[in-house]
Amino acid sequence: MEENWWKINSETLIDTPFLAVYEDRLQHNIKHLIATVKGDVQKLRPHIKTHKTGEILDLFKVYGINKVKCATIAEAELCAIHQISDILLAYQPVGLRGERWISLVQKYPLSEFSTIVDNIESAKELNESAKKKQVQLTVYLDLNTGMNRTGFSVSEDWTALAKEIMQLENFHFAGIHIYDGHLKGSVEQRKLDASHSFSIINQKIETLQQQVNYELKIVAGGSNTFPFYSEQENVECSPGTFVFWDINYSLNLPEQHFKPAAVLVGTIISKPSSSTFCIDIGYKAVASENPIDKRLVILNDENLVPSAHSEEHLIIENRGKNEYKIGDIIYAIPYHVCPTCALYETVQIVNAAHQICDQWVVEARNRKISI
Repeated sequence: MEENWWKINSETLIDTPFLAVYEDRLQHNIKHLIATVKGDVQKLRPHIKTHKTGEILDLFKVYGINKVKCATIAEAELCAIHQISDILLAYQPVGLRGERWISLVQKYPLSEFSTIVDNIESAKELNESAKKKQVQLTVYLDLNTGMNRTGFSVSEDWTALAKEIMQLENFHFAGIHIYDGHLKGSVEQRKLDASHSFSIINQKIETLQQQVNYELKIVAGGSNTFPFYSEQENVECSPGTFVFWDINYSLNLPEQHFKPAAVLVGTIISKPSSSTFCIDIGYKAVASENPIDKRLVILNDENLVPSAHSEEHLIIENRGKNEYKIGDIIYAIPYHVCPTCALYETVQIVNAAHQICDQWVVEARNRKISI
């Protein structure tokens, strides 16, 4: 790894804590994603939950990526504002969210929108709302292949549900959506596990396709199963973390060769003992759903180990011989970058000269933009 690639020119530093994004590494990750599918950008529908940022959507378009997946109405609206042509909301719009979804579809006619459903009751409710507003909605059937979070069980008769959805007059049935983030282990194990359910789904969707007389799509996977779905024909892949990468995936998905491109920058604010110091990367500055040893990894020195954490403070135990003083800058890669990014209103952009050169707004961290 390039030595001290993360260090920022001190003359361009801002007050900490902040999240720095390294533009050369970000572009490397996008190019590497495209290379993984042998240049076929039509296979790519990246999830924007990691970055939630308009400038990265614009960068996607530069590289020919014009389809995305998202989880919130705000994320979908941000995509429409940045003129992404094909936007999938991979989150069933129930109740008032369904009304918001229809309003979004009506407000941005230049984008093609689609969403998911996993039961006939919610599908009928959304269809009735669409009928009242005289809107045609594109939907996918969300299938549960074992994650047990959302979706209709793949072991049940999901083709019967698909046929019921097809009968709803204000729906266009587009195909199948799968998210299998529960699949872990070696790349060989993940590929094997994904192939079991996918082979069954693929056979059944071919039969459905003959009945509807048009091509049905499959949108499948995230980062864990990207190596499998990227090799399948007629499948759109939806990794998201690749843009920034993080420690979790660096350790557990080593075959994918993306580079960490987002770094937490903090300051030593106190030295409560001879072997510890405190930095300003508290709960509010890094995702903290994991145990303390899986929240971040400090880049300055492998002998700096987190030992206690609270809202505004992170205590670091110095197990090495290097000396640190109050005011020193500390750099760290988050273990889970997606919720970490959502903690920041902006990210600071670092160029190849190690200078902060721009600031991007993480606009879709908000629950609402205009709808």
